[in-house]
Amino acid sequence: MTSNEKNIATLMHLSTLTQYFIPFGNYIFPIVIWSSKKNDSEFIDFNGKQVLNFQLSMLLYSLILLLISIPTLLYSVFRNVNFYQLEDHNFNFHDLQLTNISGIVVVAIVAFLVLFFMKIMEFFLIIYAAVKTTNGENYKYPLAIQFFK
Repeated sequence: MTSNEKNIATLMHLSTLTQYFIPFGNYIFPIVIWSSKKNDSEFIDFNGKQVLNFQLSMLLYSLILLLISIPTLLYSVFRNVNFYQLEDHNFNFHDLQLTNISGIVVVAIVAFLVLFFMKIMEFFLIIYAAVKTTNGENYKYPLAIQFFK
């Protein structure tokens, strides 16, 4: 494998970090690089699939977390609220009791910690994968679902 192939594969991994500056950059740039170079090299093709599998897996895990936490949060807030109060616009936020707030805090803290841990893990795994590909090694991200094989 050539140094050009290693550089392109490394760039593909590092291009996912554009998500911090450009919305959906973590999908757009790797797809553009991978689709334009996947037929040139098996190494680039393998790493491109790994990058996209990992990014799609992280998206799926985040969506699952949101689908669990948002309904739980809404239930915690509105479990003691009468819907007639909402219809009549007679709901005051001071009607929420401390017992409801504690449930909200627990859900919010757990959701925040899981998301925070996932983002830190994602950042370091991207850097680690880039270092591995710079050395010419194939890298498979842990916990990545194989959407592309």
